[in-house]
Amino acid sequence: MSRNLGSQQGENHSMKKQVAKLVAGLTVAALAALSMPTTSGAAATLRIWADADRKASVEKVAGVWGKKNGVTVTVVQKDFGKIRDDLKTVDVATAPDVIVGAHDWVGELAANGSVIPLTVSKSASAKIPSYALDAFSYANAKGNKVLYGAPVALENVGLVVNTKVAKVPTSFADMVSQATAFQKKAAGNFGLVIPGGDAYHNYPLFSGLCGYVFGKDAKGNLNPNDVGVGNAKLLANAGDVDSWNKSGLLSSKVDYGIAKNAFLAGKAAFWVTGPWEKDTLDKSGLKVKIVQMPKNKCDSVPFLGVQGFMVTKFAKSHGVESQARDLVGSYMLSAGAQTQLSSENGRAPANTDSAAKIDDRLLKEFAAAGKGGVPMPNIPEMSSVWGDLGTAWTNVFKGADATSAKTAFRTAGKNIKAKIG
Repeated sequence: MSRNLGSQQGENHSMKKQVAKLVAGLTVAALAALSMPTTSGAAATLRIWADADRKASVEKVAGVWGKKNGVTVTVVQKDFGKIRDDLKTVDVATAPDVIVGAHDWVGELAANGSVIPLTVSKSASAKIPSYALDAFSYANAKGNKVLYGAPVALENVGLVVNTKVAKVPTSFADMVSQATAFQKKAAGNFGLVIPGGDAYHNYPLFSGLCGYVFGKDAKGNLNPNDVGVGNAKLLANAGDVDSWNKSGLLSSKVDYGIAKNAFLAGKAAFWVTGPWEKDTLDKSGLKVKIVQMPKNKCDSVPFLGVQGFMVTKFAKSHGVESQARDLVGSYMLSAGAQTQLSSENGRAPANTDSAAKIDDRLLKEFAAAGKGGVPMPNIPEMSSVWGDLGTAWTNVFKGADATSAKTAFRTAGKNIKAKIG
């Protein structure tokens, strides 16, 4: 019995030693774990999709914010035209937390839940024109506007005048008169060059004839049931278009390349284009002045394009929603960030303090040419407009084979309404 007791005590003593070693090991492991960085304490990584033209500037500006906030910012270059569609099919693991895009994407992306609403301080929003904020807003189920993006850059077309061969027009009739005279001056001359069949570049002509795309409801939201393509005022003024076709002032045969080359060669008095050609104009050696197209029957205002940043639904699943919201809804709206973006991209900043500091003459003139302009509609129904409105512009400037403007715009309006339903 004593042997059995001694054996049991020995076994107990051995077990205690093993337990002690185990506890000691666990303690060391625990202390080591506490001294090591955890996943939650690691630097956050935020992924941005941007196109080739903006990638470098976004890396610089977002990188400054990232360093200040302990966030690693990665900018992935994407084809601008594919960002919206790729966002629908991308794997969560490689999806962006933020995208750089156009305001007219907002309706589709908000409707399908790809981007999330933003909350912006009153002080920040006070520095952004209301139309730019509206451009990045989309109505909720109650008809109230909800902001989905931070506007950072503005662009629009203007009337570029070759001041060696023409004067800044004092009226629409003066513009037509000067253009016609220059066109007749020599073979190969053009008076006014606008890409044929291009509803965007032709919008100043369209608005000047009292045309519009969508009206607005009582809350100021775009109303897809109020289609202004083919409205009574536009049709009443359509005879102007027929006269421009008859005189050869405008032709569907003139595409963007022909228009650009003619103007740069001194063969066109007036050219409708935007700030993306600022560097070209700077290097051209031509003396130019950029203005808004003069008022015709109504104000000849351009479409306004607003570019900005949006936070995607993936930011939450990546654990960086708060960081993405801060970058987009606060930092990117600041004057400092927008001034740097503007200097890199050659676009007018949305922030008014930043815009006031623009010292580039042509950029200032393009910005001024957008006064009173119409933001391109951002509702999904806009996709039903471009094709038919562009076709109308093609058909009215076919010379002897042209369709009357009244018929062309009336047909376009009917087709658009039918597509919208």
